[in-house]
Amino acid sequence: MKNLNWNKFLGFSPKKGASLTLLVWLYFAVPAAAQLELVPIYPQAGTAALQKAGRTQVLKLPFFDDFSTSRTTPDPAVWMPGSGVYINNTLTTTHPSINIATFDGLNASGVPYNILNEQAQGDSDTLTSQPIDLSGLSAADSVYLSFYWQARGLGELPDAVDTFRLEFLNQKGDWIAVWKKSGGQFDTLYQQTFIPIRDAAFMHAGFQFRFRAYGRSSGAYDTWHLDYIYLNKNRSIRDRFIKDVAVRQPLTPFLKRYSAMPLDQYWQAPEAETADSIRTDVVNLFNNFNFTSYTFTIRDELTGQQIQRYQEPLSVFIGAGQTQRKAVALRPIARQAGVKQLRLKLKFDLLTTDDQNPTIPSVNLRRNDTISTFTELADYYAYDDGSAEFGVRMNQRLGRTVVRFVLNRPDTLGGVRMALIPFRKNISGQNFTIQVWSSANGKPNQVIHQQSVRLSYPTTRNGFVDYPFSNGVAVTDTFYVGWLQISEDALSVGFDRNSQLGSSQLFTNLSQEWNQNLDLKGSVMIRPYMGGKDNGIVTGSEPLPALEVRVYPNPTDGTIRWDSDLIRQIEVYSVQGNRLKVIVPGDGVREATLHNLPEGLYILRITDGQRTAVQKIVLRK
Repeated sequence: MKNLNWNKFLGFSPKKGASLTLLVWLYFAVPAAAQLELVPIYPQAGTAALQKAGRTQVLKLPFFDDFSTSRTTPDPAVWMPGSGVYINNTLTTTHPSINIATFDGLNASGVPYNILNEQAQGDSDTLTSQPIDLSGLSAADSVYLSFYWQARGLGELPDAVDTFRLEFLNQKGDWIAVWKKSGGQFDTLYQQTFIPIRDAAFMHAGFQFRFRAYGRSSGAYDTWHLDYIYLNKNRSIRDRFIKDVAVRQPLTPFLKRYSAMPLDQYWQAPEAETADSIRTDVVNLFNNFNFTSYTFTIRDELTGQQIQRYQEPLSVFIGAGQTQRKAVALRPIARQAGVKQLRLKLKFDLLTTDDQNPTIPSVNLRRNDTISTFTELADYYAYDDGSAEFGVRMNQRLGRTVVRFVLNRPDTLGGVRMALIPFRKNISGQNFTIQVWSSANGKPNQVIHQQSVRLSYPTTRNGFVDYPFSNGVAVTDTFYVGWLQISEDALSVGFDRNSQLGSSQLFTNLSQEWNQNLDLKGSVMIRPYMGGKDNGIVTGSEPLPALEVRVYPNPTDGTIRWDSDLIRQIEVYSVQGNRLKVIVPGDGVREATLHNLPEGLYILRITDGQRTAVQKIVLRK
């Protein structure tokens, strides 16, 4: 790890000689027996080709970009190519509108600027505007550049010696620093900054400005974030508000327990697997109230079929500077004959008048009113949203790390996909062991499959490496999949800090005891997939008859009974998907109590060890 930056990321200064690894454990409260740590990301060399620097025609005022129309790289119509910044909507939470530009120690190819020296410091990501015509203007025209910025976010906190600066290009071709911010301090909110342009040396036809980070140049360290950049004349320091209502936060998952799951598994219990609602937030950036409404749609991208549509019936008041949460109730998807896969596009479209009488002439601020996400119901399980903010690794040889998954019916594993991330050095070609474990008493029990594989890195940022199993692996109910660290050089797997779905599903083991993660908030990017073929070695993968069991009375005053001696476990979930209680009945036992739970609707997940049934029950005391 970066010796200094972990300390500043954690927000304290250790005494001289203190163990850095120990400080990481203290902060994240990971049990000492489970040496699992978060590490910065080192994308693999060659993940993207550097674009050749080039210029478009000179731009006219106004200049505006909130990155809402970009994907992973800045818009070449307004920015010089090859900047190295990463456009995303996941590395901060309080940004002005959808998407931000993140600066770190990785270049435009996703490679550290200095891959040979881990302690190297220097200029790193630089975002440079295309030329802008400021000729004929003077200080009297009151030209201002405004922007929002933040240090760290969900990345790593810059040191006090690290900087984020703004530079202007004068008529002589010199870059002049006009603003600079040092690291070392973390604020959860974005700050808005105004910079006047008064010097005649900048009032020329080829004016450019650039943002540049200085810090550790050997990886994704010292992160700064930038958003909502606006340059125009006839402005003032008081010109802080723009008539714009924008979407911001990523849409929450369609599924209750996962971000993706096999379609056949989903259709075994669609009501239990579908989230109650999908949510995002909207923000009013103006200093006056407004009224908005929205539409929400779900469409299968493979067939074009519209699955759900909702339109808010009335416009809703939103106050000046106010943020509002929006939620839409979701409907489970009924089984469709012959359908093997669904790729759901969930789209939230905020209906505003931002394109009418705009604050920024010639800029249509409806551009940041739409946000969408995809949910795959295909062949695999996932807890992550597809973006890695950090890596996670087991730094002890022979340590084991696994993630728990729960089936709705017996199936056969075909392999696993892993978002492998370089840390410190390239260890591609090194062997490690993938393991699949059965379950007992809520923890891994026995290895039912293990396979030695060679580590390789994905070819794109946030990509996955596919490791197919040599034989299909039969799994019945709950299983765990992960890796055994067999080398001193630990492998790192992507860690999604935005999705909390997998936080409680992570387990580690250094000897004979499994420890469940209670403190690392996020999801390991490991995705087991179904579809393995039974070659005669693996048995039991054929679907069994449905588990028939009746739980009664319903409603109940606290005591439940069932009509089968085969039941081995009953999990009690809230309607929000939180597991509240696990009942493990003894031989011949056919009743249990729910008296410690409050009144309400609950979901029971009942298993005999091979088959699963899902039922709802109402508790009324």
